[in-house]
Order: sequence, then structure tokens, then C-alpha cells
Amino acid sequence: MKPMKQTQKSAKSAPMTGKEVKGFTDEERAAMKERAAELKAEARQSARATKADGEGEVLAKIAEMPEPDRAMAGRLHSIIKANAPALSPRTWYGMPAYARDGNVVCFFQSAHKFKARYATLGFSDKANLDEGTMWPAAFALKELTTDDETTISALVKKAVT
Repeated sequence: MKPMKQTQKSAKSAPMTGKEVKGFTDEERAAMKERAAELKAEARQSARATKADGEGEVLAKIAEMPEPDRAMAGRLHSIIKANAPALSPRTWYGMPAYARDGNVVCFFQSAHKFKARYATLGFSDKANLDEGTMWPAAFALKELTTDDETTISALVKKAVT
């Protein structure tokens, strides 16, 4: 007689411990769905079409944002294009992002998208901002001053060198 194989029980049948299980928020689920749609669209397009469409998609996402995020995202778009023309605009999890060789280097996250206190300018590990043993990879934005724009211009330039 063969010994019976033990089967693994699903998480749904696990006993409740009285603790509330926290999963993804509605906003996080929506961002993941947007990313899946982006990946499907990229698979259907040529590289040239992707770059042209990416610009339009980023501008459309910016136009959907409420103020003041829309103004900040539009200004960041201009700063990034002027200081890092090698980066291609594209969406990433439904957010404006800028990539080199298909890899996201930096992105803008609207405060409204995840119901946050502030918007975020983030840099991925593909950005050349490594300095020492610790460096910032994201910056909170409540507004953009002239000094902020100068700092961002320098960061973006450094990120692509």
C-alpha cells in the first residue's frame, strides 16, 4: 500500500487568530492593474512606437492629476526632459516615469494617487546617485521652488551620467 501524500492547505482554511489580515489597498491594486496593462501594451509595440506613445501616456497621466500635483508633475516633466534627454518618458504603475534602455531611472508619484501627504520624486537603483554608504532615493514634494528645481536638475543629470 502506498503512503498518502500530504497536501498543503490553502491560506483560506488556516485558523483565524483574531488578527485582521491587511492586504493591498484599493489604490495599490489599481496601480498593479495599470502596470499589467503597461506590460501588455509594451509587448505589442516596437521600440520607436513605445517612445512616442510613452510621451503621450505620461502627458495624459499628468493631465488626470488634481492640482497641485498636476503642476508639479508638468514642471518635473520639463526639467527631466531638458536635463536628461536620453531618458524616455513612460508610465510605470500608472505614474509618470523616465527610463533608459527600458529601465526606470526616476518617477513621480502623485500625493493623490495613494492618498499621501505629499507627492514623491523617486529614483530607482538604475540612477547613478550612489554616494558613500547611504543616499536618498526619494524626495517628498509639497511644492516646487526655484531652488528645488535647481536641485532636481542636478540630481537628474547625475542620475544619467
